[in-house]
Amino acid sequence: MNKLVIRGAQVVNEGMIAPLDVLIEDERISKIATSIAVTQDMQVIDAQGQYLLPGCIDDQVHFREPGLTHKATIGTESKACVAGGITSYLEMPNTNPQTTNSDAYSKKLAVAAQTSWVNYGFMFGGTNDNLEQVKAINPKTTPALKLFLGSSTGNMLVDDPNTLKEIFSAFKLPIAVHCEDEQTIKTNLAKYKETFGDAIPIAHHPDIRSEEACYLSSSKAITLAKETGARLHVFHLSTAKETALFSNELPLEKKQITAEVCIHHLWFSDEDYAEKGTHIKWNPAVKTTHDRDGLWEALNDDRIDIIATDHAPHTLDEKAQVYTKAPSGGPMVQHALPVLLDCVHQGKITLEKVVEKMCHNPAILFDIEDRGYVREGYFADLVLVDTMQSQIVTRENVLYKCGWSPLEGTTLQGTVTHTIINGKLMYNQGNFAQTPNAKALTFAR
Repeated sequence: MNKLVIRGAQVVNEGMIAPLDVLIEDERISKIATSIAVTQDMQVIDAQGQYLLPGCIDDQVHFREPGLTHKATIGTESKACVAGGITSYLEMPNTNPQTTNSDAYSKKLAVAAQTSWVNYGFMFGGTNDNLEQVKAINPKTTPALKLFLGSSTGNMLVDDPNTLKEIFSAFKLPIAVHCEDEQTIKTNLAKYKETFGDAIPIAHHPDIRSEEACYLSSSKAITLAKETGARLHVFHLSTAKETALFSNELPLEKKQITAEVCIHHLWFSDEDYAEKGTHIKWNPAVKTTHDRDGLWEALNDDRIDIIATDHAPHTLDEKAQVYTKAPSGGPMVQHALPVLLDCVHQGKITLEKVVEKMCHNPAILFDIEDRGYVREGYFADLVLVDTMQSQIVTRENVLYKCGWSPLEGTTLQGTVTHTIINGKLMYNQGNFAQTPNAKALTFAR
């Protein structure tokens, strides 16, 4: 039996911070106490002065495999997760081929079983014509259904009202949605193309993928969810206006309609387009400082339930193209938790709230079994952070296959020092274990 003791850390868990020792035996946490006696057969991590968190669960990533592996792979991006304290992820279905049938789904799981460095789950993609496949989803192994209600790749834009209502009525697991109104975006884009052609200044991105486009789509999805009783989760809110659509009157376990915000919408604003250009081109767009402030407010008062990354890497050559051809998305998993540690230092959020939104709540929302907490009997997915150790994000120290970060040149106050996955120390002060130790996530349904 492998035994590992973490001694003297400030454990951040379930709204509390307390100095505790944690004993790990094989894959799971076996004991949590104020002091644990060390025996010769135990490996010891002296964590004095550090905080011990549950491993973060990122509920929205795009790892580009299969079909787009010149940008990223499950292996490369999940290894970046390890360095960033993310121990589990839910990956999106808009790969090539898309994960919209059982065969594609099984193949993606098989790749992850061989190459993923952190625990993995894959959302199933809905289309206008795969309802029977959706109905056959195994709730024990599939976290949710993903629907694109705005611009998307290939056949993944679900725009048939009858199909949409049937999906919402039939599907009982969480339905995760990308909400931007397609017609609004098309109208806005045509207007700017008349003036600029394809070389639209990036500063107009939030005018094209506008507040109106977001609000119209998210409000329609919420109305439909209320009509049908669907369990709706709205991805990546980007506007202050949308936050009024969500409530903090119920605990997360009882909510039927929930929301997520991404790191980039909390960190950047439209004032950053002049410096960052298409490197911060996301869908939905990064919007105003007013929007950013509204998102922070809704996050802290629990109208927004989860923080995620929407990690979506592209190559620098792809990002350097003219506006209409430069793809949206950017890499973030390595630096999401350090960004939030910096925000804790700035007083924007507490460390307890970070753990709630990045660890506990994803586990609750998707019914993830035995993860997301520092609890006896749970899998030992744990992260040690040093909130006093700063780091500078540079092109030389990013781990993404695409080789860049929108945060380059930024100094962040807070660093991940150790990451433990399923009881094994996978990352230690910049050094990785030799082989992965990940598992497929399972869901308690």
